Amino acid sequence: MPHVSNSLTRSATHVAGLYAWNQLGRRVKKGEKGIQILAPMIGTKRKKDAEAEQDITKQNVPVLVGFRAVYVFDILQTEGKELPEHASVKGEVGENRDRLIDFIATQGIELEFNERIAPAMGMSYGGKIVLLPGQSKAEEFSTLVHELAHEMLHKADRRTTTTKVVRETEAEAIAFVVGKAVGLQTGTASADYIQLYHGNASLLAESLEVIQKASAVILAALKTKPEIEEQQPQDAMAVAS
Repeated sequence: MPHVSNSLTRSATHVAGLYAWNQLGRRVKKGEKGIQILAPMIGTKRKKDAEAEQDITKQNVPVLVGFRAVYVFDILQTEGKELPEHASVKGEVGENRDRLIDFIATQGIELEFNERIAPAMGMSYGGKIVLLPGQSKAEEFSTLVHELAHEMLHKADRRTTTTKVVRETEAEAIAFVVGKAVGLQTGTASADYIQLYHGNASLLAESLEVIQKASAVILAALKTKPEIEEQQPQDAMAVAS
């Protein structure tokens, strides 16, 4: 079993798997040992035919089935192309942050803050969003919209028909649209993120309809504070159909 020192585990700042580094134009240096982590394994719980027919958007439900050991490498263990410097999101979110969190609750999505996901700013697990604590309010809002977009679009059947590049491009495009609509200064942050995953204008054009629909649902929820007891969890998820 590969071994990595505890000092490297504690000092790692930007980690990714071997394939991800290769996609970014970097290669793991010869002789470097990976950092072992536990990655979630997401399966699909299929509903009975009669139940599924009543709500076609809820035919299959993603569930956590366990964890498996995988290896990641810190950026200091790699060499190659320089990673782009990402612009930050700035501005005042006001009540929009609380309204977004309330809306997420109405969708039956759990929200957690956990520093263990670093260097990721946010993660979506299908029914659960985890954010990295310590972000500015503007960055946190943008990250939360990005992960909510994954929950709305990519945790159902549609995930099997899209690539990671498409999913990340769509999620960040939605974060950009919603962020601009509430007055955030996004600069080139979203464009930089999309470029990092090799997304491009043609992918955005192909996904335009789903981006518009999901953005509209989120923006509508921000106009008024939703009443949790009156909202149904499937309302926003229907965007994925």
